[in-house]
Amino acid sequence: MSDIAIKTSAIKASEPLTLRAQLTEDWLAVVIGLLVFGAALVSVSGTDLLGWAVTTSVYTNLTQALNPFAKAYASLGGGGALIATYLALLVVLSAGVATLGADVRKFALAFTAVFAIAYASWIVGSYAYVAAVTPAEQQKFGIDWSLKLTNEGGFIVALLSGIVIANFFPRFAEWLKEAIRPELYIKIAIVILGATVAITAAGKLNLASSLLLRGAAAIVEAYLIYWAVIYYVARKWFGFSREWSVPLASGISICGVAAAIATGGAIRARPAVPILVSSLVVVFAVVEVLILPFLAQTFLWQEPLVAGAWVGLAIKTDGAAVAGGGITESLIMAKAAAEGIKYQPGWILATTTTVKLFIDIFIGIWAFILGYIWTNHIDKGPDRAKPIEIWQRFPKFILGFIFVFAVSLWLALGSTPEIAKTLPVAAGEANVFRVIFFVLTFFSIGVLSDFRKLWQQGFGKLAAVYFVSLFGFVIWVGLLISWLFFSGFKPPLVS
Repeated sequence: MSDIAIKTSAIKASEPLTLRAQLTEDWLAVVIGLLVFGAALVSVSGTDLLGWAVTTSVYTNLTQALNPFAKAYASLGGGGALIATYLALLVVLSAGVATLGADVRKFALAFTAVFAIAYASWIVGSYAYVAAVTPAEQQKFGIDWSLKLTNEGGFIVALLSGIVIANFFPRFAEWLKEAIRPELYIKIAIVILGATVAITAAGKLNLASSLLLRGAAAIVEAYLIYWAVIYYVARKWFGFSREWSVPLASGISICGVAAAIATGGAIRARPAVPILVSSLVVVFAVVEVLILPFLAQTFLWQEPLVAGAWVGLAIKTDGAAVAGGGITESLIMAKAAAEGIKYQPGWILATTTTVKLFIDIFIGIWAFILGYIWTNHIDKGPDRAKPIEIWQRFPKFILGFIFVFAVSLWLALGSTPEIAKTLPVAAGEANVFRVIFFVLTFFSIGVLSDFRKLWQQGFGKLAAVYFVSLFGFVIWVGLLISWLFFSGFKPPLVS
C-alpha cells in the first residue's frame, strides 16, 4: 500500500485540522437544527415565524409548483418564498461556517450555486410525469403515465446532478467544494427530524418502543458479525496490514465514514488510511442509494419496516442512509397506495434513522474498545486509549435529535389538547427545512462521487475488498438481520 501512502502524503499535514473541524461541525449542526425547531415551535403560540418557507407541489404547470408553507404568507408567491428561504439559509449557514474558520465569501458564492442546482433538482423531481403515483393523481394532472417516484424523486435528480458535475465538470466541482458539506447538512436534517419521529411515535408508543429495542439489538449483532468477517477478509484474502484492516472493517461493515475516521484515530493509524477508506465509502454509498430503495420497493414493500432497517444497515454514510430511507419510504408507500394500502408516513424513515442513530452511538464505544486493545496489546506506546475518547468520538448531533424528540413527544402527549393539535403544523414547518437539507445532502454526496478515483493507482485493491464484502456479504446479512428483527411489524394504516 506504499503507493497510496505516497500519493496521499499531502493529506497528512491537514488532516488534524479536518478532524477538529468535524467535531465543531457536529455542534454547529445541533445549534442550527435547534434554531429551526425552536422557530417552528413558536407557531404553537399563534406567531408564525417560518410560514414563508418555500414548498414544492407536484405539478404540470411550473408556475403552480412553488408556494409559501402558510397561507398567511401567500402574498410572497412561490418565487418570493424561494428567495426568502435561500437568503435565510445563506445567512444562517454563512454565520455557522464562519465559526469553523471557513472563507465566508467563497462559501456564500458556492452555496448560491449549490442551492440553485439542488432545489432545481427538487423541482424537476416534483414534475407530475416523475412524481404522480396513483391513477387518481394521473387523472388529476391529465397524464396517462408516470415514473411514480413521488416528489422525493427529486433526491435522485439531485444526486445524479452532483455525479455529473463531479465526473464531467471537475473544475466546477472543485469551485463548489466550500459549500459541499454533506455531513453538516444531514446532521441538521436529523436534528430537525426528531420532531417528526416523535409525532409519529406518539400515536403508537408501544410499537415505537418495540422498534427501538429491536433496532438496538440488530445493531450490536450485525456490527460484530460484519466487523469480524470483513476484518478476516481484508487480512487473509487480500493481505492488508492491521493498520488498514481495522478502518476497512469498520468503514465497510456498518458505520461508514465516521467509523473509518474514529477507529483509524483510535488505533493511531496514519491519516491517509481512514481518508482513503472514507472516499470508497462515499462512492459505494452513492451506488447503493441508486439501487437499494428500488429493490426494497420491488421485493420488500409488504414488509416496509424490514426495508427501512435494511437500508439503515446497508448504506454506510449517515447522509446516504437517512436520505435513502426517505426515498425507500416514498417508493414503498407509492407501491402500497397503488395496491390500496395507505400507511401512515414517517415510520419507514423513522426506522432507518433509529438504526443509523444507534450505529452512531455505537461508534464511540467501539472505537474505544479497538483503541484500548491496539494501544495496550498490539502497538504498545505512551499514547494509550482513554475512556474520555468515548465522549470525544460520540456524535454530538445525536444529542440534538434526542432533545427535539423528547420535547416534541412531551408536547404531543403531556401538553394541552390545543398545543398537541397545533404541534403537527409546527413540525411540518420544520420539516420543510429538513427536506431542503436532504436535497443539499444528496447533491453534495453526488459532487463528492468522482468515480475516476476507483481507477487510480493503488486504489483497486481497496475497492475490491469493499466490493466483495459489501455485495457478497454485508447487504445479504443485513437483510437477514432486518427480517429477523422487524418482519411482521407494519406501519399503522391511515384511518
